[in-house]
Amino acid sequence: MFCFQCQETARNQGCTIKGVCGKEPQTAALMDLLIYVCRGIAIVQRALRQNGKAVDAPDHFLMDALFTTITNANFDDAALSERINKGFALKKDLLAQARQEGINIPDMPEVRLTAAPADYQNVAATVGVLSEPDEDIRSLKQMTIYGLKGMCAYAEHALNLGHANVEIYTFLEEALYQVSRNDIGADELVALVLKTGETGVKSMALLDKANTSTYGHPQMTRVNIGVGKNPGILISGHDLRDMEDLLEQTSGTGVDVYTHGEMLPAHYYPAFRKYPHFVGNYGNAWWKQREEFESFNGVILFTTNCIVPLAKEGTYLDRMYTTGSCGYPGAKHIPARKEGGKKDFSELITMAKTCKPPHEIEKGEIIGGFAHNQVLALADQVVEAVKTGAIKRFVVMAGCDGRMKSRQYYTDYAMALPKDNVILTAGCAKYRYNKLPLGDINGIPRVLDAGQCNDSYSLVLIALALKDAFGLKDVNDLPIFYNIAWYEQKAVIVLLGLLSLGVKNIHLGPTLPGFLSPNVAKVLVEKFGIGPQPELN
Repeated sequence: MFCFQCQETARNQGCTIKGVCGKEPQTAALMDLLIYVCRGIAIVQRALRQNGKAVDAPDHFLMDALFTTITNANFDDAALSERINKGFALKKDLLAQARQEGINIPDMPEVRLTAAPADYQNVAATVGVLSEPDEDIRSLKQMTIYGLKGMCAYAEHALNLGHANVEIYTFLEEALYQVSRNDIGADELVALVLKTGETGVKSMALLDKANTSTYGHPQMTRVNIGVGKNPGILISGHDLRDMEDLLEQTSGTGVDVYTHGEMLPAHYYPAFRKYPHFVGNYGNAWWKQREEFESFNGVILFTTNCIVPLAKEGTYLDRMYTTGSCGYPGAKHIPARKEGGKKDFSELITMAKTCKPPHEIEKGEIIGGFAHNQVLALADQVVEAVKTGAIKRFVVMAGCDGRMKSRQYYTDYAMALPKDNVILTAGCAKYRYNKLPLGDINGIPRVLDAGQCNDSYSLVLIALALKDAFGLKDVNDLPIFYNIAWYEQKAVIVLLGLLSLGVKNIHLGPTLPGFLSPNVAKVLVEKFGIGPQPELN
């Protein structure tokens, strides 16, 4: 196997024996093959769309398949094999449609492979990351693919709420076609990477619209981190439609609902705050789930990544469920909702009733809900604080948390910031400092949590609003410093989105991506000022 898509990759070069994330070699091979199948589907779908004959269902498959290959999303080989077989069948149907319509399809290897090979590991070795021999071309192609994975994750969440943008589908097809070309050059790929970021911003804007038009704009909220006396269901991941279905079905059952990890921001939405059995947030970021899921005692529902493989069989696997694009061997999977319907969580509720209440691991509250609408409502107060010098600088510390000891840096950095600095955050990186007693500035909390990783879009809108408020021509002239942590591919699309918007001088850590070749890294440093995490003062 070879995989270097996440920040944990071995030696910051690539996992070759087993993924640090827990991914086995055969799982990595299946994912390589699934991506290859997706490229073939996209090539045919692109030709159909160019001739006005495409429907959106194949792109829905592509989104789910690419989302499935995100780090820590799916460890279930059977689920991956099922998607591969479904992909080959879909490509066969699309090719038949093209022939019937007289549409010419590019003669590319991805199109010619029409059935899952028996020796999938051998074939995957010829179509995986290292099948591109040129280091710089490989780096740019993989950066595009990883950005597409993040983009697809956000677009799928939006689709689950009935929101879609055909421009995203069109670009997805085009990008997968371009990375499949053997004759594409570095300059074309650099442009494609930036276009990926631009389309990623569209996907984040689409998801923001889907979330806020469905559940209301996030509001400043104090979230309980203690526990109640009822048995509970702990929901992890990112999908708010799953949250809605679960809260509706658990209402009046005597089962409480708690969030974990990236689901914390669900508490900020007005539509969810009406449920009295929506008790609070349990625990911390994704990487602490083994110990925290044990002490929770109740049912665990994964709606997306981030899954940490269990330490041993039989710990909480019997009360663990997955749904959507994620999966884990031995965990029960909740099927997709039928059109116009809801997912059926009755089995989870029945099991939860037999479980003990959660064991309390902490008490208190954390504050969040500072997405763009809430911060803009405080705009006059914020601008005045800047003008008077009460706020000297905003520090963007969005992104991902992780289990490496080096991540303690972000806690230390937050604590070392001057008292006149305000942290803007989104994603699970916030767990490194959102429970610290950092205080406020004239009533404005020094940690403004916009929400999930996709809510980094809110941080962009906040920055643009501040630029206009101060009459500046360039967002880079604002007193904003970027010190961002990354882990997986949704963070990659956020980074590419920021670059496409012209944001410069971003510090990225704990390490720069292993998929950046020296030459590509040099371009990012020289053109955009990308750098490593700054030293602690």
